[in-house]
Amino acid sequence: MSVIEQAADLLQRSKNVVFFTGAGISADSGIPTYREKLSGIWSGYDPRDLETAKAFKENPALIWGWYIWRRQRVAQAEPNAGHLAVSRMASSHRQVSVITQNVDDLHERAGSLNVVHLHGSLAIPECYACHRLAPVPPDQKELPNVGALIEPPRCQRCNGRMRPGVVWYGEDLPPKAWKTAMNLVKGCDLLISVGTSGIVMPAANIPDLALGYGASVIHVNKTDVSMGEQNEYMLIGAAAAILPKLLDSKAPGTPREFEH
Repeated sequence: MSVIEQAADLLQRSKNVVFFTGAGISADSGIPTYREKLSGIWSGYDPRDLETAKAFKENPALIWGWYIWRRQRVAQAEPNAGHLAVSRMASSHRQVSVITQNVDDLHERAGSLNVVHLHGSLAIPECYACHRLAPVPPDQKELPNVGALIEPPRCQRCNGRMRPGVVWYGEDLPPKAWKTAMNLVKGCDLLISVGTSGIVMPAANIPDLALGYGASVIHVNKTDVSMGEQNEYMLIGAAAAILPKLLDSKAPGTPREFEH
């Protein structure tokens, strides 16, 4: 059997599946990964330099403007075939969960429920001082020409600056999200890791943890990110192309399961 047929056979036999997704699954929707150069007014910046508490303290208007731009990029994007395949999988007879490193809402818009966001979400900002959650002001949701400098709104409780509700470099993951993710990983018999770089810790350890708990792992990535373990399968390609193929493939002699 080919590797994708082997992976499809494993998928057919699995009862508890966890998808672990990274920037690669949203790249086909036009959301740039951190390894890509920015364009337009942001072409002179490295995204990694804008993703820190230090950067926000030094220039809150710059960082808030960057996140308003990112929110608008996400709002204009549509879930791709990879996101839809993950959602479609949940309609099968098995238990399917999603853990994502992404801060967009494309999984939810594709129909996935109860998505665990390890790195937070662009949807709801929080106060930098008291951590109160609040929506983005209506006058900042849709700006016709997003500039580099936009002052963040103030918290109605303590007057502190609102910050994006995401995890910046050097910050801890939300304890509740991490605990939920670990329970899902411990309980699965198959983890499908999609478009993850394997760089950002501790989330990058999740495939290795799944293997340690006895699960099998299918990697979907444009480069080989496998660790050479016996229960690993490496499918090289874009998530939007590979995931639908994985769900529609079958090993010789096995019934097709994921019909529309």
